[in-house]
Amino acid sequence: MLNNTYIHIPGVGKGLEKKIWAQGIQTWEEFLEMEDRIAIPSSRKARICEEVRISSKYLAAKDHCFFSQCLPSAEHWRAYSSFSDSSAFVDIETTGLSKSRDEITVVGIYDGKESKTYVKDINLDDVVEELSKYRLLISFNGARFDLPFIKSEFPEIEFNQLHIDLMYPLRRIGYSGGLKNIEKLLGLSRSDGTEGLTGLDAVRLWKQYERGDEEALDKLIKYNREDIVNLKTIIELTYPKMIEKALKI
Repeated sequence: MLNNTYIHIPGVGKGLEKKIWAQGIQTWEEFLEMEDRIAIPSSRKARICEEVRISSKYLAAKDHCFFSQCLPSAEHWRAYSSFSDSSAFVDIETTGLSKSRDEITVVGIYDGKESKTYVKDINLDDVVEELSKYRLLISFNGARFDLPFIKSEFPEIEFNQLHIDLMYPLRRIGYSGGLKNIEKLLGLSRSDGTEGLTGLDAVRLWKQYERGDEEALDKLIKYNREDIVNLKTIIELTYPKMIEKALKI
């Protein structure tokens, strides 16, 4: 989808982008090949051609910083297929909702093959190095919660990656509500030990662990791990619908 995209180019909005698509031209390659047939002012067309060439070079180099800066944040989902080989599904658990009063207890990171868990007072600091390995981060409500919370605790993290907050593109294609509700809509289920657990339960489990209940921590980690693994399943199931919705003229 990324090389179907033009809205990252200065002066190009969704209206002009759809006008380009409506002329049967979607990819950057097609734009350059059929430049003479595109019914937009020549000066603007020349600028888009130049920006397309630049974008193609950055994409070939897998330069995520370029696209994270010029692509509107609400459209970072378009980069998934191009950067999925360097993506991390991220979810955190905390002691509450306030960045100023509460703390992160668990950070889960899933690269599509392996889940890694970082726990307060055990190895949480290692999350700084781990997050730096990825070009694309994927979360659910992470723009408002997970990433700001992590940034508050670890201000040295730059977060220059592309970031897909799945809550928003999912909402556009008709999947609203919280993560657990969307899982049910898509037919995804949880394990017997975590079915029905919520964020409030995650806080409770951490408190039990602090009182010496090691099994509570095991359940909390399992709950968090299912969150991040399910995020990958969700985007794989819904990405074609996101593309179809975006390309609809």
